[in-house]
Amino acid sequence: MSDSLRDQLLGLGFKPAPKPERKPDARKPDARRPDARRPGPRPPGKGAAPPVRTGQGKPRPPQGQARKPRSQEEIDLAKAYAIRAQREKEERIEAERVKQEQARLRRESKARLEAFLKDKALNDAEADIARHFPYGGKIKRIYVNAGQLKALNAGELGVVQQNGRYLLVTAAVLAEAETIFAAAVALKVDPNASAEEDPYADPKYQVPDDLVW
Repeated sequence: MSDSLRDQLLGLGFKPAPKPERKPDARKPDARRPDARRPGPRPPGKGAAPPVRTGQGKPRPPQGQARKPRSQEEIDLAKAYAIRAQREKEERIEAERVKQEQARLRRESKARLEAFLKDKALNDAEADIARHFPYGGKIKRIYVNAGQLKALNAGELGVVQQNGRYLLVTAAVLAEAETIFAAAVALKVDPNASAEEDPYADPKYQVPDDLVW
């Protein structure tokens, strides 16, 4: 009805009709909706998995959880260890390189010495006098004749080691051999040396093995 008619009725004492009450929704909740689940605490054993315990009995942090950042002291210590390990590695590599280089130079020097000493040895196959001398931490000997022994003790001859043999050579050849490969010089006599410096120059070490005086 229009407002004017409603006003007239109200003026005659009529009351407006009451509005109908709204009934509550009696529909059942949808079980498929997440909010339709029964509220309340979750029973144990369901939902999120409990934290995994390590061998020491301490719980392991769940996956995805950020680890505690390392302190500056731990970072500096790790850097120091890394630097030291790298330096030790470089030192080992350098030591191996030097070792291989020295072996190469030694092989080349021995090869040059062998070529130089060809046909220069003065060893006498009939010599029967043993001349002893220290070499390589042991006492070695070379057989010479009487004239060679005198020249050897006077420094006019010398002894060179080559492939396990001891070669008697002149002083000039000995000097050249020393420049090629000094380690091969087995006996270089200084005629002015004292008996303490060359004790095996003493005549008692020069008696032939089959001769008794």
